Amino acid sequence: MIRLAVEADLPRLGEVFDDARAFMRANGNDVQWTDGYPRQQVLLEDIRAGQLYVIEEAGRVCACFMLAAGPDPTYEVIFDGSWGADKPYGVIHRVASDGSCRGVVAQVVAFAQQYFDYLRIDTHEKNIPMQQAVKRLGFTCRGGIYTHDGTPRIAFDRV
Repeated sequence: MIRLAVEADLPRLGEVFDDARAFMRANGNDVQWTDGYPRQQVLLEDIRAGQLYVIEEAGRVCACFMLAAGPDPTYEVIFDGSWGADKPYGVIHRVASDGSCRGVVAQVVAFAQQYFDYLRIDTHEKNIPMQQAVKRLGFTCRGGIYTHDGTPRIAFDRV
């Protein structure tokens, strides 16, 4: 089940992100989501904006993601490539799982496509599992973008 996150989910979301960070580190990604990112304030802002969703299995939150309508400021400039379309899009950020539920990225994309026929997502060059997942789901690598803190990410879209 996918539903909007509520403030009462914040303690559990902290655990989910801790588990996701541990998974990244175990899979060679020691540079993404450092220093406790995303902090509780970021998640709270997403909740208040109605953009943070949770995935529940057996009544327990096992994953989350942010889904919003573009434009996204980090996608205004793309280098070493270009976007596949110039039209309204949905953007997926902050996909995290505690590892107990399977097919999270596929669930997120299927949910997002109910609202947007054009999707954009990005990930760190060391986040190989996410890169493989989005490619498997029909996303195309379009080039690179810089996040709000100036770090580069690989940009993908699915038209």
